Amino acid sequence: MKHTKEERFQKHVLSKYQIYNSIFMTLPFDSISKTGVLLPLFEELCVAGYEQGKNPSEIVSEFFEQYRPEFDKKKQIDLLFNFIQYIERQVVLFDAIEEATFSIINNLEGRGTLRSIKDEAQEKNQRQALKDYLERFKVRPVLTAHPTQFYPGSVLGIITDLAKAIEKNKLEEIELLLAQLGKTPFFKKSKPSPFDEAVSLIWYLEHVFYQAAHNIYRFTKTHIFDGEQLPNELINLGFWPGGDRDGNPFVTAEITLEVAARLRRTLMKNYYKDVRKMKRRITFNEAEPLVLSLEQKLAEELNPNFAVNGDRTQEFLDELHALKDILESKHEGLFVGLVDELIEKMNLFGCYFASLDIRQDSRIHTKAIMAIAQAYPEIIPQNYATLDDEQKIELLSGLRGAVDVNKINDAMGEQTLASIYAMKSIQAKNGAKACERYIISNNGSLVNVMEAFAMIRLCDWQAPSCDVIPLFETIDDLEGAHQVMEALYKNPEYQKHLKRRGNRQSIMLGFSDGTKDGGYLMANWAIYRAKERLTEVSRAYGVTALFFDGRGGPPARGGGKTHQFYASLGNTIEHEEVQLTIQGQTISSNFGTVDACQYNLEQLISSGIANEIFAPDQANIAPDQRQVLEELAQVSYQAYQDFKNHPQFLPYLEKISTLKYYAKTNIGSRPAKRGSSDQLNFSDLRAIPFVGSWSQLKQNVPGFYGVGIALEALKAQGKMGELQALYKTSAFFRTLLENSMMSLSKSYFPLTQYLKDDPEFGGFWQLIYEEYLRSKALVLEVSGVEQLMDDSRAMRASIGVRERIVLPLLTIQQYALRSIQEIQNHGGQDQDLSIYEKMVTRSLFGNINASRNSA
Repeated sequence: MKHTKEERFQKHVLSKYQIYNSIFMTLPFDSISKTGVLLPLFEELCVAGYEQGKNPSEIVSEFFEQYRPEFDKKKQIDLLFNFIQYIERQVVLFDAIEEATFSIINNLEGRGTLRSIKDEAQEKNQRQALKDYLERFKVRPVLTAHPTQFYPGSVLGIITDLAKAIEKNKLEEIELLLAQLGKTPFFKKSKPSPFDEAVSLIWYLEHVFYQAAHNIYRFTKTHIFDGEQLPNELINLGFWPGGDRDGNPFVTAEITLEVAARLRRTLMKNYYKDVRKMKRRITFNEAEPLVLSLEQKLAEELNPNFAVNGDRTQEFLDELHALKDILESKHEGLFVGLVDELIEKMNLFGCYFASLDIRQDSRIHTKAIMAIAQAYPEIIPQNYATLDDEQKIELLSGLRGAVDVNKINDAMGEQTLASIYAMKSIQAKNGAKACERYIISNNGSLVNVMEAFAMIRLCDWQAPSCDVIPLFETIDDLEGAHQVMEALYKNPEYQKHLKRRGNRQSIMLGFSDGTKDGGYLMANWAIYRAKERLTEVSRAYGVTALFFDGRGGPPARGGGKTHQFYASLGNTIEHEEVQLTIQGQTISSNFGTVDACQYNLEQLISSGIANEIFAPDQANIAPDQRQVLEELAQVSYQAYQDFKNHPQFLPYLEKISTLKYYAKTNIGSRPAKRGSSDQLNFSDLRAIPFVGSWSQLKQNVPGFYGVGIALEALKAQGKMGELQALYKTSAFFRTLLENSMMSLSKSYFPLTQYLKDDPEFGGFWQLIYEEYLRSKALVLEVSGVEQLMDDSRAMRASIGVRERIVLPLLTIQQYALRSIQEIQNHGGQDQDLSIYEKMVTRSLFGNINASRNSA
């Protein structure tokens, strides 16, 4: 009997969690007796209390009165902190079980996998079309260090070992690992440096992506290309830690160089391990010396004092091909497969592992140009700021030179130019692909692009071997993006650059800031329209547009069902590559193991194939559908603007949410906001703490606000039938609503229902709650389902378990926030204030890890 995905979840995940959690709860970790016994009682009180309309403070008080009446204030606080520690580890246990059962819950040969694609192409007589497309199509996952990942390296190691032990049902080992978990600290006492962040993410490259990317390459070569040489890597890995300077003054050119060196050394370590395996098998005359020679060269690379002298990929490949020839001609091809695998890996990763991107804000570039003008008035006139755009573009187009960074009398300008020189240095050492993309954040004009392009050429780089990538983020910038790019394509100097780069232009689009700026529906529709216009204008100038999506974990930041989103785009949007950022939690939850990583990368590959080969016209949006989507976007945009302009909007975030506590978590090197002002300014606010703070409140506003209002407006016009038809026929609209359903599913208003009676914020809370109810009712009516996420029941079940695990944690967080407000309302600096603030900060960890894609 074949079980549904939901049934497999209940049997293999939930039942195992209940068994292992019961073991975990009985392990003695602290001096307070019976913490593990008391936590389930507290959890039951939370569930019952919210059903009865009680507030978090009442629930906590009732718990102590009922179960520990003898505890004084200090013992109560200690127990609450112990609860936090227990819950954090329960989340880790659940993570490990889901990792261990990934291949059972998900069909690794089912829909969207390479095997499924191969079979479908065979059935539809599209085998050659598939091969042609795979010769040029690529997926570029770009790992970023944005602060949404709370597990330190030691905990990641435990999760990996725990998952393996659970997979094999090794009870004794599981018990030891749970004990280790109970004693291992989660909390970081100091902020990590950008290099620390890079090292944390390189762990995934070393242990996961190295194998997963190669598995995909090998399957494609063997089963789709029938063993022929595959002239395309398929997967290009990207990397931001150590290169992303936007808003992070701690990323220096020196750190960029250190990270590039670390990427290379880690890759060489993996190559070295593979050669050591080869050495155990290839022990034949003439062949063995070549293996030993390669082993020695790779061992040299692992020496921290080794002077790297250029890209050695071809040198290594020549030795491997010579070894392969000897094995085939003199040893019947014995163990030639081991050699082939290493050749394939070297073709994939070269000497760089992942391409390190450099990113900086356009406003910093303008300041750097002014700093150059001060130091080199003969290159840039000191009245540069007074020139109009046309004059600036004419001037910038002709700039060349070799600016000395030491003559720049501005720290940020000096570092900006130093990072470009670092790019050149990395390319010289690790190969051209090692660092070949310069991204301009907050790009709103042609001048923004040309300033960055001019600076690159002023760093003694006359014909730059790098891509200049504008990032369009706000709704206004997305609206005008095609005009900026058309003007850029017309620029003679940039045309020469494009020709050298194969007439391929990467363009980055920001989902996070787009949603923060314009709301969920408008941001997604604005990006869709921008991609269509950019595709059209690029094709008109003979340029292939490559779209790079800045996505976060949750639907509000472009996350959710990402592969379905790409499959829904149709052929009016260029799809030669799928490029996207993968951040924090999403790395560990979707790409944390080889199985999960391979499965999710294959899903992304299949999304491109669906658009190109199997259903190129089905995803296109008809003119009448376009009109409905445009109206929905406009109505929701206005609703979201009204919401943002509400006088209580910023005070609510500042006083009621955990916004200001994000900076205290020490999980990222980057400041929590762009500006240095103590005043909360919406434009300076980063998308991660903004979206994450709503998530902590269990009011996932950025993922649904405006959706209900927009659907209601069209329903009032008698268009419910059109909306329901649109949901059935448009994959894009369906994916939009399904992702919004995920945000709604993760909302839980009983947690904060006490606010409805708050004299200051009661009306504002009610406003949010009514839009939640409206959005929930209308997405169910449009989709025709009875429950949210009805098409993703296993995912819904997983969310349900995670939400139940963290309910006591959220209760403690709200209790601490209410206690802080009470102290502040009485104008005091109570000695307990710092304790409650610490409690709020500590409670962020478990909730974000449990949500998997909350920020």
